[in-house]
Amino acid sequence: MLQLNQIYKIFNEGSPDEKIALNHVNLSLQKGDFVTVIGSNGAGKSTLMNIISGGLVPDMGEVFIDGQDVTKMAEFQRSKMIGRVFQDPMAGTAPSMTIEENLAMAYSRNKTRKLVKGVTKKRRQYFQEALETLHLGLENRLNAKVGLLSGGERQALSLLMATFTEPSILLLDEHTAALDPSRAELITNLTKEVVERYQLTTLMVTHNMQQAIDLGNRLIMMDKGQIILEVDEQQKKNLTIEGLLEEFKRIRGTQMVNDRAILI
Repeated sequence: MLQLNQIYKIFNEGSPDEKIALNHVNLSLQKGDFVTVIGSNGAGKSTLMNIISGGLVPDMGEVFIDGQDVTKMAEFQRSKMIGRVFQDPMAGTAPSMTIEENLAMAYSRNKTRKLVKGVTKKRRQYFQEALETLHLGLENRLNAKVGLLSGGERQALSLLMATFTEPSILLLDEHTAALDPSRAELITNLTKEVVERYQLTTLMVTHNMQQAIDLGNRLIMMDKGQIILEVDEQQKKNLTIEGLLEEFKRIRGTQMVNDRAILI
């Protein structure tokens, strides 16, 4: 489903600010894999997500989705295959438009564009049924402006918009980090539910180690632009935060930087 081959990305090459963001990264996700990604700030997690989505082009290497080479494909072209939820609840939706209008745009993402009525009676019913799965009452607020929703409601809507067309790849970019604990738990549970329902191939970046352990069937740890640890489904069952920190120390010979990466 997703294949990254020898991905290399450098910023500000030849300058004092030169930084190798990704250093010959290889990664493969099979259909239905749910891989969580952890690592300190600057490890290359966001660059990895942007390379996959098409927001950045690698200096070297190849990106394949469903067997198709998309390395040089523009971001808007890849959007037909990729759903993405960002850290900022304000991103991923149009605040001045209604819930219904936002859903209509997302619904058309992987369809041929033509001049037709944006929301038909049949489509409105489908939107309401999809919104009911969020258990937030949004199915009764189709004409509400998205900008008036709470952060948790917007993130739940973003998750729905990113997934109800069942994309080939779902990218979750610290999508619970900006929420309060109760809303973060809600979105985490919704994430688990929707990924299992559609068997979505998913890559989720998180600074929350416990979340990374609890969700998904695989885990990778990044540091200095490299994947330094891969944990399979069987190993993940017995994984602990302490165990992850010990693995980092064993591999790098030093403690993990004391930043958000060790939040639980």
